[in-house]
Amino acid sequence: MDTLEQRVIELETRLTHQERVCDDLSGVIAAQARTIDVLTAQMRALRDRVADLAAGWPGAPQDEPPPPHY
Repeated sequence: MDTLEQRVIELETRLTHQERVCDDLSGVIAAQARTIDVLTAQMRALRDRVADLAAGWPGAPQDEPPPPHY
């Protein structure tokens, strides 16, 4: 019976460690998801700023019509 009890204690110990590892990994995944959300929002903001700047930027010289005296 002593061996069976030791095996059960060992299994319970392993289970406790596994649960702690799962909780730690869950926390890491949640932190990464928050970071990804922040970075995605920053990328959208940068993309919008670049688009706004590009809209106000003069085009290439070959795209402009020639002056009227030509």
